[in-house]
Amino acid sequence: MLVRRRRTRPPARAGVELLVVGAGGMGRAVASMCAQDVDRAGRARWNVLGFIDEDAARHGSLVDGRPVLGGLRAVARYPAARLVVSVCHVDHHGARRRIVEALGLPAERYATVVHSTAVIDPSCRIGRGAVVMPMVCALPGGTIGDHVIVRPQTMMAADVALRDYATVGAQVFLGRGATVEENAYVGAGAVARERVRVGPWAVVGMGSLVLDDVPGHQVWAGRPPRFLGSAAVERVRVGGAGEFGRFAACE
Repeated sequence: MLVRRRRTRPPARAGVELLVVGAGGMGRAVASMCAQDVDRAGRARWNVLGFIDEDAARHGSLVDGRPVLGGLRAVARYPAARLVVSVCHVDHHGARRRIVEALGLPAERYATVVHSTAVIDPSCRIGRGAVVMPMVCALPGGTIGDHVIVRPQTMMAADVALRDYATVGAQVFLGRGATVEENAYVGAGAVARERVRVGPWAVVGMGSLVLDDVPGHQVWAGRPPRFLGSAAVERVRVGGAGEFGRFAACE
């Protein structure tokens, strides 16, 4: 009697080790997104080790079932892991850049995370450490720079440029050729006409209708937007205490 042995599939790879910096709302969303990301063969792309967060009260705790492994200095314990910095709350404008500068890691240590439902034209360039969330659409000629965060359901028309460390909120529309400069922040639901420029470190409020350029280092909001003041830039200190710890658990 011939006995056929059942073929067993090889165990799925655990994926590339990943540390998520920031255990707030955005970090949790990114960790969940990465944990569900699989390739065409059904293998996990990422092995989310846990969170890095400067809030010492969180160290050793679980957030959504994933451990908070420590502050920035804990990164050294995971030399093979890639990182994604997921701090983007407008109250902590510029913090993402300061974290990357404080870590001082080579560019290849940073993961580029693109959700499977995002529709990105092949001609678009996406930088290191960027996060592109569900149902984002980017038409031809787009640029998404290093450490940029694009939140869900954002629409980028052709030739839109998001410079390094820019943050774009959910359900934003950016017209053809619009530019969001380095470290600028565009709030959820904003609409920008074609070829407008949001200057470096500027903040555009939620739901704004941007018809003209927004100067750098200023806050504008409304339909049409009006000037509200200067954009505050936090000074960040590494080490668990002081100002750095204030944004650690934020989105």
